[in-house]
Amino acid sequence: MSLKHPESIAVIVTALRLAHGDEVARAMLVDGMSLAALLDAMFSAPIARRDAVHNITSALDDFAITPELGPVWRLRNLYEDRPSSFRVVDMEIATPAGTLSSKDIWLRLPV
Repeated sequence: MSLKHPESIAVIVTALRLAHGDEVARAMLVDGMSLAALLDAMFSAPIARRDAVHNITSALDDFAITPELGPVWRLRNLYEDRPSSFRVVDMEIATPAGTLSSKDIWLRLPV
């Protein structure tokens, strides 16, 4: 399998391993996980939140995403609810058919 962003995938794998252990991380990558689960693991990893968001955003090209999004979609960052906050707390995907929350987006690495 050829990855478009192997560095970002490596950071994600490390975060999943730290949060869940090797076997569970492997299962999450192969069998799939929600974007919300990935965000939780990345935000608990010992990296800056902006780096976590950057790595997730970059790595989306390498994941198979369910449901099928079609050709037009946009990732939106949701920020902490305080004035002038740039602290990302969640993500969602907007499509012409509607908006999907991070809990409704399933990611897996194609094998």
